[in-house]
Amino acid sequence: MPSVGMGRPPVSDTLYEGMQRVDRVPDELYTRYDVKRGLRNADGTGVLVGLTTISNVHGYKKVDGKVVPDRGDLTYRGYSIADLVAGCHGEGRFGYEEVSYLLLTGALPTAEELVDFKERIGSRRQLPEGYLGLFPRVTYSTSIMNVLQRATLLLYAFDPNPDDTSPTHEIDVALSLLGRWPRVASVAHQANEAAKNRERVKVPPAQEGYTMAETVLDVLRGDQGFTRDEAMMLDVMLMLHAEHGGGNNSTFTCRVLSSSGTDAYSAYAAALGSLKGPKHGGANAKAGEMIDDCAASVSDWSSDDQVADYLTKVLNKQAFDRSGLIYGLGHAVYTITDPRAEIVKGYARKLAREKGQEDKLDLIERVERLGPQVMRDVRGITKPISTNIDMYTGFVYSMLGIPKDLYTPIFAIARMSGWAAHRMEELYGPARIIRPAYNSYMTHQEYVPIDERG
Repeated sequence: MPSVGMGRPPVSDTLYEGMQRVDRVPDELYTRYDVKRGLRNADGTGVLVGLTTISNVHGYKKVDGKVVPDRGDLTYRGYSIADLVAGCHGEGRFGYEEVSYLLLTGALPTAEELVDFKERIGSRRQLPEGYLGLFPRVTYSTSIMNVLQRATLLLYAFDPNPDDTSPTHEIDVALSLLGRWPRVASVAHQANEAAKNRERVKVPPAQEGYTMAETVLDVLRGDQGFTRDEAMMLDVMLMLHAEHGGGNNSTFTCRVLSSSGTDAYSAYAAALGSLKGPKHGGANAKAGEMIDDCAASVSDWSSDDQVADYLTKVLNKQAFDRSGLIYGLGHAVYTITDPRAEIVKGYARKLAREKGQEDKLDLIERVERLGPQVMRDVRGITKPISTNIDMYTGFVYSMLGIPKDLYTPIFAIARMSGWAAHRMEELYGPARIIRPAYNSYMTHQEYVPIDERG
């Protein structure tokens, strides 16, 4: 491309590469001005920006101002997630609706309240009349998450009072999305598949009386059906993904938009956009792909040496996606254990046995065991490295026959109840718009007329 003037770089340099020069702030200035990059303190812990009664993510202690590793724990409204899962499944019951009720109301439901809550969600599974005619599946997209965002914003147009932020309306919107998102995601997936195979889209009907886990499997499987054990396994995943504190990226995004007083549809669409990112919700698919690549690359899955050699190549950017990352290892808060991963392993073993996938589960556990030591040897890392639930999510979803493009949408469907709780806590609690500060790093410039610029 020709230059635009004597001594000036090509337009492409200014437009496409210029930001590397213009937008780069010297690293030492972040230290000088004590900037909390990524809202992280110098020791890696999160900057305290709010208070919540919804959940707590515990992964370390602070002793004399220093971070001390500790076993992980996740609590919803004061209840340990391990106790919630064991309580429901120990009684042979699905639990996602129970934790959703708990997150939204702050209390465990009675049997009658739980029935009413499920019926309220079930009554909202049908999409508004005329909605499918405008549904954004007709627009090509490589991401179901992107379709889910646009589908959510489209629902704004079918709400007679979409900007109402009263508690009654907020709960109704939250329950309607809990009811509708599984079907919306399924329609988007099936539309993509139909386009590939040049077939008509089959819109699955909404079944009455199904739980969230059963609904997700039903809209995906249709006439193929599903077993109760499969639905119970998915229910565990939904319970574990329902909430993870206000400090995670998507929940904080929801709270930031909610603090402005914007409508619920905009806030939840923004949270979906955040969760879509590969550093957040998209990591579950990456971890699953890495395990599949490991299985294909290692001839003897029971060999510690072969698996360790593969992980070494991953860290040296010689294997898998050449990113140098072992997906599923390490977490921003958990140091010793991720309680969600500990819970999943116990339930996944039973399903793996039924599906003939125990050897694959053994391989994942071998990666989990060997990975931290390989990271210490290759990178010199000394801090504890916990296994993230992402290490197991992709494997569980694959056993359930869930397509990869729906891994993150299912994560979002589960997290909806947590986002709703945090949105309402922000709307009716602090009631102050979130506005962080940025120091300006630039010099004063005198305006130059256009014919004098060279």
